[in-house]
Amino acid sequence: MDIVIINGSPRKKGRTGIASRHIGRTYGAEVIDLSDGTLPLYTGEQDQAELQSVQNLKQKVKRADAVILASPEYHSGISGALKNALDFLSSEQFAHKPVALLSCAGGGKGGINCLNNLRIVARGVYANVIPKQLVLDPHCFDYDNDGLLDDPAKLVDDMVRELKIYVKAAEIVKSETAAER
Repeated sequence: MDIVIINGSPRKKGRTGIASRHIGRTYGAEVIDLSDGTLPLYTGEQDQAELQSVQNLKQKVKRADAVILASPEYHSGISGALKNALDFLSSEQFAHKPVALLSCAGGGKGGINCLNNLRIVARGVYANVIPKQLVLDPHCFDYDNDGLLDDPAKLVDDMVRELKIYVKAAEIVKSETAAER
């Protein structure tokens, strides 16, 4: 199963990157790291579609069986870096694709608005966002080992397991639809 996680943090050493790398290592997911700065600011101009960084993003997301969108919560919303990346994508890459949402917040009550923003944007590209979603607070991380502590890692495992169930369901629907034609 081909899972892609998009690390929506513009920070090189942010918690969202730690969570994304943990998921990549644990589940063999490919990490698209937006902190590398290779995507330009989306303008909607046609010539941007020809850029290698944009073509790579589109190909990786389209090829994936499932996507995890991970973002820090900035001012009660998703990061500008992730929104910018999603603006390059469309239903061509996301239609009916199972998508999981993960937010890294500063603690307390943060994270849920980011998840709500992500859900709205994902709906706009016809993604199939799964019910299970996560907020990881600062106390969830094993900073020394670039990973997650055991309890948060279990929550991520539950989310990935649910995501895989939706991938299997999508495969059944595709095969039944193809058989009906």
